[in-house]
Amino acid sequence: MTDGIKDKVVVITGASSGLGEAAARRLARDGAKLVLGARRLDRLNAIVDELGLGSDAVVETDVTKVDQVSRLVDHAVRLHGRIDVIINNAGLMPHSPLERGKVEDWDRMIDVNLKGVLYGIAAALPYMKEQKSGHVINVSSVAGHKVNPGGAVYAATKHGVRVISEGLRQEVKPYNIRTTIISPGAVATELPDSVTEPDVAERIRKVYELAIPADSFASMVAFAMSQPEDVDVNEILFRPTRQEY
Repeated sequence: MTDGIKDKVVVITGASSGLGEAAARRLARDGAKLVLGARRLDRLNAIVDELGLGSDAVVETDVTKVDQVSRLVDHAVRLHGRIDVIINNAGLMPHSPLERGKVEDWDRMIDVNLKGVLYGIAAALPYMKEQKSGHVINVSSVAGHKVNPGGAVYAATKHGVRVISEGLRQEVKPYNIRTTIISPGAVATELPDSVTEPDVAERIRKVYELAIPADSFASMVAFAMSQPEDVDVNEILFRPTRQEY
């Protein structure tokens, strides 16, 4: 499955753990040229050291800051001359019932899950248009397809990612740019740790007892990337086999 992956320049946000780290490990093995962004620079450095990528493969990035996302993408282009794929992966999930008024958590989800994706698109799209090629992979969620009590704002952000991605798909056809939405179910990551309400966190932990490895997400990324250039895999929704939600 390395066809369509080897030597491609890939930028990943939220790459210091979870889905982003798993994708980085898989794509490095398949020969991609990676540039990784996240806030936790120590974690990023440990990953690139282990993968033998070199210090140039790391840019400290807070996706809520548009200038930092632009710096990440600009660095990849300066380093490799182009950007072939951006994986807008950074996200958090502090579930809570709306009646508790966790406004700060709502703002963080909107800033990271939604605006972070937009900033990634804004940074990568000019280069991809000029190249007349590229691939934007945005990470949504099962929650982008349905909502449960306590997850209204998170679901809204992840549904928003799907809406933005579909609009982008239609807009970039003249430039030969592909778009993919990946919507995971319960996958073993640090995401449940972002829940700030103890009772909600306990419920989420029970759901995640059936979580599948983050490598499952990396396989979805590799599948979408490895398709022929005239094949655009627009959406992948996957769950643990036992997950009801």
